[in-house]
Amino acid sequence: MKPFEGHPYGYVRDEKDIEKWHIDPEAAEVVKRIYDLCLSGKGPCQIARILEADRIPTPSEHFISIGRNPCSKVTAIPYNWSGDCVADILDNRVYTGCAVNHKTTRVSYKVHKMIYHPEEEYQIIPNMQEPIIPEETWLRVHELRSHKHRPTKYGFTSIFSGLVFCADCGKKLYFLAPKKDRPNSQHFVCSGYKNGHHGCTTHHIREVVLKEIVWGSITRFVDFVRSYESVFVYLLEQRNAKARSVDLKRMKRAVENNRKRIDEIDVLIERIYEDNVKGKLTDERFLTMSRKLEEEQRLLKTETAAVESELAKEEERKTDLRLLLKTIREQTDIKELTPQLLNTLIRRIEIHEAVINGNEKTVAVDIFFTGIGLFSVPDSDELSALIAEFSKHSA
Repeated sequence: MKPFEGHPYGYVRDEKDIEKWHIDPEAAEVVKRIYDLCLSGKGPCQIARILEADRIPTPSEHFISIGRNPCSKVTAIPYNWSGDCVADILDNRVYTGCAVNHKTTRVSYKVHKMIYHPEEEYQIIPNMQEPIIPEETWLRVHELRSHKHRPTKYGFTSIFSGLVFCADCGKKLYFLAPKKDRPNSQHFVCSGYKNGHHGCTTHHIREVVLKEIVWGSITRFVDFVRSYESVFVYLLEQRNAKARSVDLKRMKRAVENNRKRIDEIDVLIERIYEDNVKGKLTDERFLTMSRKLEEEQRLLKTETAAVESELAKEEERKTDLRLLLKTIREQTDIKELTPQLLNTLIRRIEIHEAVINGNEKTVAVDIFFTGIGLFSVPDSDELSALIAEFSKHSA
């Protein structure tokens, strides 16, 4: 099986080896811009309109200009980008430098009906060509696209849409903007409460308040990591390494053992089938044994898929941490809370129910950072102790 059936927008074929791809500089810059716009909170249709306004030729027009489709004619509107075209670029993992196989198969060489496989069954082959988009960026965009950002009745959207959840019931918080002329009235409320589901309360918070809380948390976090990155990484290792290393070894061993047993069951089924054909095993006994073996194999495959999913999440966590550190290093002067900064640094925000004490009303907000989850910046005493511990460990 060839790794690619054709090269996508952003790449060109090697003239001497058609299975090798090289980066097309002009198109690659457009691909990078599309990903940056997505990280900034724009959807595929919004990105398409931006590219159209900037008179960026569509992929098909670009292919004609570089001679890939010499028989095609330039259209009357060469900048007519579609949301579907942008979505295809955002979903295409090959921009990370890998090949993605086993997306589809045919029923048989006689029946040409295509069978589309679920994403978890794709075969990812890394380092097949030079990447245009870092792996961690693609994964973050892929996750962001799973959340839909619908505008309110008056056309408002929030940079927090898709990130805010109820700390009690786990449901998303809806973004509401009651009136056009009252921007400070924009707020979030638990979707469970809004839909009339009994058992959950409002979990109400105004967007302007949430911005202040998140902005303060991000600036404190970024300042700490910039000043003490080595100490920060050491702290994470101490927090996660011991427990996770044991779990990861156990999970990898379980996957290996399960795969061996699955292969053994295939051999056993083949043997009892042969014994049945030769008359050494009755039909009734064969059916009983084969059903038992097949059920064991089915359970093993289900268990293995679940464990492999957990291992994949752990690898994604490591990738997310690299993205977080990369973003902090690149942000030399953070002056405002932008959608791109928020979507890169923050994975999830949980809102607790308000607590009223006399005339004061407080709302607890939990901020989960990309790749590390909840994190509290150490105070001065904790930091001094941590630096001393790190220095002793590094000596």
